[in-house]
Amino acid sequence: MNPTRRTVLLVAGTGAAAALLPAGPAAAGQEAAAGPTAASALQPYASYWYPDSFPSGSPGAGITWRSLKAWSAATDADLAFNTASVRLAERFTPTPVNTTARAGQARIQSLVSFGPTASNPSQGAATADYYALTHWSYVDELVFWGGSSGEGLILAPNAPIVDAAHRHGVPVLGNVFLPPAAYGGQLQWTRDLVQKDAAGHYPLAAQLVAVAEAYGFDGWFVNAETGGGNAALATDMLGFLTELKALSKAKGQRVTWYDSMTVNGSVSWQGALNNQNRVFFQAADTMFIDFRWSASSLASSGTNAQQIGRSRYELWAGVDVEANGWNRSVNWDAMVPSGSAHVVSVGFYRPEWTRNHLPATRTPGDFHAADDRFWSGRSLDPARPDSTDTWRAPAVAVADRSTVTGLPFASTFNTGHGLRWYEDGEVTSTAQWNHLGLQDRLPSRRWVTRTTGRRPAVTFDFADAWRGGSSVLVDGTLTAPTTLDLYSTRLPAGEDTVVELTHRVDAGTVTVELAVATAEPSGPGQPYTYTYFPVTAGDGWETSTVRLTGLPAGGAVHALGVRLTGTGGAVKWRLGAVAVRDQDAQAPATPADARITAASGGDLRLAWRAGTGGGVRHYTLHRVLPDGTRRFLGGTAQQAFFVGGLTPEGGEAATRFELRAVGELYTASAPATLTHTW
Repeated sequence: MNPTRRTVLLVAGTGAAAALLPAGPAAAGQEAAAGPTAASALQPYASYWYPDSFPSGSPGAGITWRSLKAWSAATDADLAFNTASVRLAERFTPTPVNTTARAGQARIQSLVSFGPTASNPSQGAATADYYALTHWSYVDELVFWGGSSGEGLILAPNAPIVDAAHRHGVPVLGNVFLPPAAYGGQLQWTRDLVQKDAAGHYPLAAQLVAVAEAYGFDGWFVNAETGGGNAALATDMLGFLTELKALSKAKGQRVTWYDSMTVNGSVSWQGALNNQNRVFFQAADTMFIDFRWSASSLASSGTNAQQIGRSRYELWAGVDVEANGWNRSVNWDAMVPSGSAHVVSVGFYRPEWTRNHLPATRTPGDFHAADDRFWSGRSLDPARPDSTDTWRAPAVAVADRSTVTGLPFASTFNTGHGLRWYEDGEVTSTAQWNHLGLQDRLPSRRWVTRTTGRRPAVTFDFADAWRGGSSVLVDGTLTAPTTLDLYSTRLPAGEDTVVELTHRVDAGTVTVELAVATAEPSGPGQPYTYTYFPVTAGDGWETSTVRLTGLPAGGAVHALGVRLTGTGGAVKWRLGAVAVRDQDAQAPATPADARITAASGGDLRLAWRAGTGGGVRHYTLHRVLPDGTRRFLGGTAQQAFFVGGLTPEGGEAATRFELRAVGELYTASAPATLTHTW
């Protein structure tokens, strides 16, 4: 990748300078950390390492230099905070919602920098301003992008990101970044990575696989861009990559190689699969082709892949959207032509532009409006693409996928960030927050709205919610019945199956019906054939229970939606939750052995074990105030949590906390109680 793309990854201030100042090197195998900073010493952060040796000098403020070679799970003090808890879900591909999106051809890889390399909190933070990716249905592989010469080169993804991705069936890769010399890269770090032991094995390949297994993510993106190598180093890199892939495959992990180093050891971006990099592609699962590709180079790359028995769609053609997003001029027909078979897959570099290009005053709603534009296209409806849009949005080219295949299923349309926290429609915290591990499985086709009349606006809204931080808001004058597709599913439907909708009318008068489809559409671009069930409505939030009677016996639910019919005038209707179940909801067991494991003033680390019986979606932590009310402090899918900045309230000598397990239907366990004495 060109050096201009590195500027955002450099460490500000002393961190960047530390990599460039001549000083004695830190010893390999040690940890070197800066002195105390404003951040709590107990705050856990996402992990990052150098392969073995460190830069010259000392780390900058807030940075810890660590050696991957010296890492072990047994000595990783933050492992419990950084380990993902959600298994990778299986996905299916419903009938495409339009005639241009194809299944089984091009896929999408997304390289995203969610935060800085250092000081990136393990479990979310007290701000709603976050790249809360929700369009997982179009993503086949997420790369946790980052790294810098002054902080660390090997990044393990935050557990909340992995949990959200896994819930939607998306594998997540950590990043191995060996920087260009212009950005502080040292060839020694490449040699460190590919070092061999006395038996001829590559110990850091084994370490990478061990980290991914311990942390619960799915493999590595290897990006070797430090120049100055030779053919011998390239041979070592090939051996390392071959062993990494073999060890990864045994653990169900994957490896992506970036088009950078060539067979003679030099860094020479090819923009193609050719004789200069073919051996590295053969030693990996997929390869990211550098941005300098052309239509002819991608065509030849696809042919070359097939000639060696590989799929052309295992090649990701890089599309750099960091600076201009959907305004970027792209030769889409070179990758995903609309009138013929796709040539190769697509690799988006830095799509978090949808957040970053907005002004500093941006809101979560501003971000999601931009993100919907990026993934769904200018029409904001995948079922009716805008043919004049020069941006070929993923929804136009790639078939969406879903993980909604088993009961019970529920969603509160929580995007993983918010301006407040809601429980049963009531605010239980006025603090902003983000934590992607709390994100629900979200509608994959946003927003397919079918009507013969005026189309309402459909958005995630953060002004009110039933649970979490957001709800779905339908806003507009409904001049004809309007059906909103929500979920493509493969849910069993029996005589005991019920669907629950939690909803509210904020303005106007509207009749609500649940829409249920028991078969796929007749072909791509065709609508579902729905059966409609009346839904009751009252004042305020209302949970309506609909029994699925009259559906074909032994069938399956293929889609869920709602039909809204207005009686004139503007309507604002809010959907707070949906649940599908075939038995009464059961609360999970109370967390066991809940304890405060470390405390420093108002900064606490907590840990616990899951109660018996399983069925836990996540955990919530509340503070019980002196007047008996409960304040939400946070939630996580992990069995450890950090909470910081607490102070005594109301003259209390001790603070009581309640920890609950929350099930898939959002039923909560009895609390485990903890007390912190001031």
